[in-house]
Amino acid sequence: MGKFIIKKTNTGFVFHLKASNMQTVCTSQVYASLSSCKAGCESIKKNCEAAVEDQTLQKFEPIKNPKYEIYLDKAGEYRFRLKASNGENILSSQGYTTKAACKNGIASVAKNAPGADIEKEEDEKK
Repeated sequence: MGKFIIKKTNTGFVFHLKASNMQTVCTSQVYASLSSCKAGCESIKKNCEAAVEDQTLQKFEPIKNPKYEIYLDKAGEYRFRLKASNGENILSSQGYTTKAACKNGIASVAKNAPGADIEKEEDEKK
């Protein structure tokens, strides 16, 4: 089972969804507060079994939110983002060299997020 690890940044909070092997599956946007970051984790849990819209196809069929969107970035790498039912982007992936690897990333989110614990990383002691 995966887990969400929340980390404090200079400008707020981010979370990383970790797979059971502790590999990072994806990273969130920066949230202004800890409570909004935790709400983001809950939103991923709620929306992670969404359908996939492959925007790399010449003629793709737009689907309703919530959904994953697969797209090519400026560097030519495949990425996905998860959009909530309100259309808000709640998750963005790393870059993948193949579409198959990108789809595996989506499958990993769907597998690891639903039962994932939410933990806050302890601040480093100086």
